[in-house]
Amino acid sequence: MDKDALPPSELDLIDAFIGHLRLERHLAAHTVAAYRGDVMQLATFLHRGGSSLLGADRGSLRRFLAQQHTLGYSRASIARRVAAIHAFFRWSVADGRAAADPSQLLGRPKVVNRLPTVLRPVEAEILVEAPPEAPEPDADPFEVAVALRDRAILELLYGSGLRVSEVAGLTLDRVDLDRGRVRVMGKGAKERDLPMSEASVDAVAAWLGSGREVLAADGTTALFLNRRRRPIGPRDIRALVEGYSRRLLPGRRVTPHTLRHSFATHLLEGGADIRAVQELLGHASVATTQRYTHVSRTRLVEAYQRSHPRA
Repeated sequence: MDKDALPPSELDLIDAFIGHLRLERHLAAHTVAAYRGDVMQLATFLHRGGSSLLGADRGSLRRFLAQQHTLGYSRASIARRVAAIHAFFRWSVADGRAAADPSQLLGRPKVVNRLPTVLRPVEAEILVEAPPEAPEPDADPFEVAVALRDRAILELLYGSGLRVSEVAGLTLDRVDLDRGRVRVMGKGAKERDLPMSEASVDAVAAWLGSGREVLAADGTTALFLNRRRRPIGPRDIRALVEGYSRRLLPGRRVTPHTLRHSFATHLLEGGADIRAVQELLGHASVATTQRYTHVSRTRLVEAYQRSHPRA
């Protein structure tokens, strides 16, 4: 018998907590999975020491985090474990399962807040225009369809600032080309109705008119399909973005989120109101959006130092 196997009571407790995250807090699936893994690790650590989740005290929680540091986990990973622990014990107290919260005074390690990587407007243009809008007449229809799909995805990532998961989750009914709008389901199951750029409208129209029927399986409502004719996933989108960027922007690490960062920064540099950008990005807090103002300021200083004769 596995000595580390958790008793059913602990597993049931964790399942109840995960249900709360998913059904009441509406957290994203990958966040729920991460929190589950974090709490499972804590439960296993406590179980080895003869304790349990509801029997934990501040000392045992600190020993768990010290072990995580010894095992070489990054500050960001440990900070997320602390967030999961706080969430678990707050829920346990609120749900009447625990009398007190032993994590209340548990500190969270500071994480270096790196500024997001941002493309120059010309670099973003080079990348999103890489897949041809009008392929050669004698080209393979399958590859033509893939190129039209890639162009539409890249235009949406940069032109509307969508998250990779939001693009992957699009269905046919969520795009209104006549109005130039796209409805996405963001974090926390919050829906946003976003404007599409003219280039995005044209690219999606070309994909729907000439490309999608080549890749789509019968009956699917997914807007974008992968090469296996299944609904496209975040991994597929990351691979296509990185493939184009390796060829066109060598030496730059570009991801779908880089295009989202670039969308926000270019809006702010163009004079857009930060609250409007917050709404477009679907940020719960304007503090998250303010990171992009730091990028803009940095680039303004660079422009000054390059251009001013006495800089």
